[in-house]
Amino acid sequence: MKAIIIDDERLARAELKKLLQDFPEIEVIDEAANAEEGVVKIESMHPDLIFLDIQMPGKTGFELLSELERTPQVIFTTAYDEFALKAFEVNALDYLLKPIEPKRLADAIQKLHTTEVKEGRLDAEFVNNSMLTELDQVFVKDGEKCWFVKLGDIRLFESVGNYAKVFFGTNKPLILKSLNALEDRLDEKSFFRANRKHIVNLRMIEKIEPYFNGGLLLDLKGGEKIEVSRRQTVKFKEMMSL
Repeated sequence: MKAIIIDDERLARAELKKLLQDFPEIEVIDEAANAEEGVVKIESMHPDLIFLDIQMPGKTGFELLSELERTPQVIFTTAYDEFALKAFEVNALDYLLKPIEPKRLADAIQKLHTTEVKEGRLDAEFVNNSMLTELDQVFVKDGEKCWFVKLGDIRLFESVGNYAKVFFGTNKPLILKSLNALEDRLDEKSFFRANRKHIVNLRMIEKIEPYFNGGLLLDLKGGEKIEVSRRQTVKFKEMMSL
């Protein structure tokens, strides 16, 4: 897969090229230091993928994309997280914050192999099956509302039929994902299946109380009270004991 790196910082380009040496399937065919130069190289060399900075002298990365007739797959590389939602509005494959962590880059490259292609573009949803940690950021969309959320800020997942309600801050959007599918991707050191309907963030537990039938009652930071089933209570105590 041919790629072009577009970033006004020479050291950032060099560091990314160094990281990409671990991915032989990605061939960096050129670089560009600004949007105008990037447009010329994209239209002449037709890369499959671009690593694109957002804040650059002159035009931004978003303005670059608006000038292209054919848009390659895009992975944004930026020091700013406030553009994340807009990045997914333009169907970006991923959004990497500088300094780029090797694991996050590996996850982004994995999406190139696992994300389904729709109408010539990659779906912007996180549909791959890689393991997520509390440091990862996930894209959550519910109707017209979108969020880019650090997984560690999510305190609770609640099963609602074929959907899951995601609790973070004062928000409780629904996503089309089963609790079983979510559990398979969540780090068990951070997230615990309390019962048939709930997965809780262990760091969001404020208080633990004994409950009837040998279970436990968890008080979460958002005010939710979640019952731990008797069977899961045994597992919970084993996990939490010295």
